Amino acid sequence: MHTIAGGRGRWRSVSPLPPPGRLRTLALATLANTVGTGLWVTGVALYLTRVVGLSPTKVGLGLTLAGLVGLTASVPLGALADRRDPRALRAVLQVGQAVVASAYLLVDSFPVFLVVATLDALLVSGNLAVRAALIAAVAGPEGRVQAFATLRAVANLGIAVGAGLAGFALAADTGWAYRLLVVGNVATYLVSAALVRRLPAYPPTRRPVRQGPGRALRDGPFLAVAGASAVLSLHSVALTLVLPLWVLARTDAPPVTMSAVLLVNTLLTVLLAVRLSRGAQHATPAAATMRRAGLVLAAGMLLWAAIGAAPTPVAVGLLLGATAVYTVGDLWHMGAGAALAYDLAAPDALGAYQGVDGLLGGLARAAAPALLTWLVLGGGTAGWLVLAGLLAVTGLAVPPLTRHALASRVDGPPAGQSVDRARDQPISSST
Repeated sequence: MHTIAGGRGRWRSVSPLPPPGRLRTLALATLANTVGTGLWVTGVALYLTRVVGLSPTKVGLGLTLAGLVGLTASVPLGALADRRDPRALRAVLQVGQAVVASAYLLVDSFPVFLVVATLDALLVSGNLAVRAALIAAVAGPEGRVQAFATLRAVANLGIAVGAGLAGFALAADTGWAYRLLVVGNVATYLVSAALVRRLPAYPPTRRPVRQGPGRALRDGPFLAVAGASAVLSLHSVALTLVLPLWVLARTDAPPVTMSAVLLVNTLLTVLLAVRLSRGAQHATPAAATMRRAGLVLAAGMLLWAAIGAAPTPVAVGLLLGATAVYTVGDLWHMGAGAALAYDLAAPDALGAYQGVDGLLGGLARAAAPALLTWLVLGGGTAGWLVLAGLLAVTGLAVPPLTRHALASRVDGPPAGQSVDRARDQPISSST
């Protein structure tokens, strides 16, 4: 018994899943959803090119256009979550995502693909804002940042599992195998929706004043902080797009090295996401964490730049070490960004504000591929230096921007205090 108990204790120390309770239920729903994400993102390009018959150029163009249109759903659906139960709204949206995901089986031309991809992007973007409102409802003001970090760790684990499972389809490389990925993605949406429905309802006890989603879009101090966080989010595209191309062009490292890079990033995210989110639950400490994140991310960019001038064994070691540094900065940015988006929002419009935060981040990530490939791959080491400087300066700007945002607040209780809504009452992990 002692051995079993000790084994359970060791497992809990490394498992990203929280103890039994409402957050555990939400984490399991996230795990199911992101396993489907891993299945789909790993196989989508091959499904659309090998099975549907679209050209890679059309696939890229369609996904880009759909992603840009999809961003328009973030703010209105986030605002809807302020007036409705976010639990029920998220479940409905996920059922809708299952229906749209199944429609990929019917795609046989570029126009049909564009329609389906656009509907998918609208639901994904809007659901992210609703998800942020649901996290706040489940965890309460004092626990929402840690809950956000917990779900980030769980999501990384789910995507890794889904990508691993998708490898069997890629190995088979047949039409039915790729169609199974679509079916698997649909199934995970339905499982996730069923798990979300197991949570209690979180209706607002006091209906917010109807000012529409434009209220958040007119909050200049909030927009400044959220915009700074969006600029820092450029680093994610540097990892997934620019770095692989840089390694291929500037080093003799084998391609499998990038798999090791992503593995290091995933493992550290699963292990450290919750730990590094502590101490930044509210705006002022979160702003300090964001400043630190910008500086650490800048250091990661400089280390990645240096691999181009190093011998191959040194370059591989430097690449993995720099990725560890980068991941710490990424996790600080993630936790601090969530805290600032929650704590600087109007208390009765959390969903709308999360939608605006997501909109700005989405716009930055949409522009990032063209911007960063031009800057880094076209500019070489100097481009990495410019990117590092941008991240460092942006991080340093966050504390004064946050102080201005706090000083300009004219509605709601001070940051970190609960408001008169049933959804904002914190719960214990054992509830």
